[in-house]
Amino acid sequence: MKIAIDARWIFPEISGIGNYTRQLLREFSRMDMPHTLLVLFSDPVLMERTLSDPELVSASNLEPRCLPWSVFSPQSQLRLPGFLRKEGVDVFHSPNYMIPLLAFPRSRGGRVKCVTTIHDVIPLVFPDHAPKSRKTRLFPIFRALMTEVGRRSDAIITVSEASRRDILKQLRIASGHADKVYTVYNGASACFSPSPSPSLPEGGNDRPRTLLYVGRADPYKNVDALVRALALVRSSTDMDVRLQIAGAPDPRYPQATELAETLGVSSAVTWTGYLMDDALVNAYRTADLLVHPSRYEGFGLQIVESMACGTPVVCSNGGSLPEVAGDAAIQFDPDDVDALVQSITRVLTQPELAADMRERGFAQSARFRWQAAAHQTLDVYEAVAACGSAQGPKS
Repeated sequence: MKIAIDARWIFPEISGIGNYTRQLLREFSRMDMPHTLLVLFSDPVLMERTLSDPELVSASNLEPRCLPWSVFSPQSQLRLPGFLRKEGVDVFHSPNYMIPLLAFPRSRGGRVKCVTTIHDVIPLVFPDHAPKSRKTRLFPIFRALMTEVGRRSDAIITVSEASRRDILKQLRIASGHADKVYTVYNGASACFSPSPSPSLPEGGNDRPRTLLYVGRADPYKNVDALVRALALVRSSTDMDVRLQIAGAPDPRYPQATELAETLGVSSAVTWTGYLMDDALVNAYRTADLLVHPSRYEGFGLQIVESMACGTPVVCSNGGSLPEVAGDAAIQFDPDDVDALVQSITRVLTQPELAADMRERGFAQSARFRWQAAAHQTLDVYEAVAACGSAQGPKS
């Protein structure tokens, strides 16, 4: 079987989707499989960078191709279908919702089967999730596109049961076809681990405490609530609590920055900009607590990564977060800032609680591994190719 994986979603700064694609390629390269993996790029520099990964450089089952069309190009929609047929592709996997629609007509009479990963349908669940994004401004077109993707995909992979439920509802997938939507959890890569030589924090109770947030500043991420909580914790305790945001300010959504100024805590808030894996691991390891106040997540990889690094987690109960965090995190209603303040204060002032959460976090994060995700994804490919519609992962 020949499988085409659209790696054009790996950008210069590795996004969540780019990381998902890269991790699957790494795991596939380790597997002894009878299949050929055609890996599609459109940027020769990014192709070389990706394939120079020590974990991919010796992979014999990967065949890279550099296409002249980016994933967003109209030419890709027009010409990729012919390319897939010419290459004799059996299964095409897009790690995001944008597929070459002409390759997969509604009648589904084509030879090439389509597997699409839809990580979440946040723009459909919360139409005002990011009011200045293209998806919101072009909402009717986006909804129509997602509905077509749902109809034309032979199988849809998503990353949590919460996301699966929303996909079935929002894409209007009839109950008779619900079995083509599968949950395959994301994983944490091996680099996310505790410090090999942990040191005791200096300064005792007087030392600064670091809250870490990893993610964007879109309104649904609820960073405003975290800034309010920071101000309240600082004013109600004698701790020097600081907030480190692993990401960059978004000029479209300056509310968190403006609120920090208004509340007088801007000097305690640091934006790191984009962090590569090594720097992100260090941020997890040196933080006292990861706080994730998002109103909704399709998965919430930062939860798992933080736990794997030994950092306690406080998160909202939005979307998939309860199933990903389990009993290892303290959860709160994203609209209840007081509950968030209480949760942060408990962890920072109760060492026994923090230690217990670390141990629970190690156990919880161990449930999510890219190796398992890759094997389950391959099961879907094989089922689609054999039956014309997936029968679900075997493992």
